[in-house]
Amino acid sequence: MTKKIINLIILLPLGILLVVLSVANRQSVTMALNPFRPEDQVLGITAPFFVFLFAALILGLLVGSCATWMSQGRYRKRARNEAKVALKLQGEAETHKKRAEQLAAQATGYGQLPAK
Repeated sequence: MTKKIINLIILLPLGILLVVLSVANRQSVTMALNPFRPEDQVLGITAPFFVFLFAALILGLLVGSCATWMSQGRYRKRARNEAKVALKLQGEAETHKKRAEQLAAQATGYGQLPAK
């Protein structure tokens, strides 16, 4: 419930801000991809300004996500290795536990508990 409220508190103003930004920046602009002849329309893209703003935002999110994912690779590798070691040790512990139960059963007369 609190997660929904927090999301509402954050996402509602953000959505309103994006709508206002889109309405305020709806004039068409041309992004020239030819640095030597910017007036060349072959290598130019004409779109509303907010499209370029949103494209830059999305590109920044993707690049940041990739950079974070790549920088945390060593921690994921360490977690995988430790999980393998933990499974191996758990298997060994179960083997030793079964062996201890077998030895205890043999020592007490094949499964009978000693009388007090």
